[in-house]
Amino acid sequence: MSTASDAAPKPPVALITGAAHGLGREVAAQLARRGHQVLITSRDADVARSAADELGENVVALPTLDVADPASVEAVVEAVTTDPGCLDVLVNNAAAYVDWTETVSGADLDAAHRALETNLFGAWRLTQALLPLLRRSPAPRIVNVSSGAGSYGDPAFGLTARGGAAASYGISKAALNALTATLAAELAGSGVLVNAVCPGLTATYPGAEAMGARPVVDSATGVVWAATLPADGPTGGFFRDARPLAW
Repeated sequence: MSTASDAAPKPPVALITGAAHGLGREVAAQLARRGHQVLITSRDADVARSAADELGENVVALPTLDVADPASVEAVVEAVTTDPGCLDVLVNNAAAYVDWTETVSGADLDAAHRALETNLFGAWRLTQALLPLLRRSPAPRIVNVSSGAGSYGDPAFGLTARGGAAASYGISKAALNALTATLAAELAGSGVLVNAVCPGLTATYPGAEAMGARPVVDSATGVVWAATLPADGPTGGFFRDARPLAW
């Protein structure tokens, strides 16, 4: 007779925002292949369901999620709390993009506010809401998908390397890095590992590879690495391809 102790362990559960296409979708695919149950979200529920169907039985689409909308976040958290009722990994991948020629002095501040609402406050809002579930996990991991555009030290794409261009995007990602470090300090010793990952220049739009962008399959590996760190893994860091990246 089998007992509860003989039952196969439940797979870890990962939730990925902005996962119906591009980098998020590839992270979902790689985690699913590693045995995770993957919950994907998108602002378009139909697109998310289609992606989940294509990615296989380990991947499930959640209700529409706009991380900038508190009601939308609340609905998704309620859905996860109901089924599967647990969460081990949160990948904050959803992001807003801006005019890459934008500068601080000429920025449309309404557009800048929208970028920050998604890239910073969206990740903050969802993390706050899901933290009670994550704290119950035996191996909780939070991965904030950031960018070298928010780094002082990235020589190619950093804050001071672009002549001030893409201002809102870079500032929002620098703020996300600050959120990462501050949350990791708060949760130190709790078992929750919190890290920011720059995926590098990634071919998420037509023509990107011609500009030197690499395939999403290569960029996703660093995110998956941070999502599957062992208990003694780093926390409060900023990484690209599993190597530290200067803040």
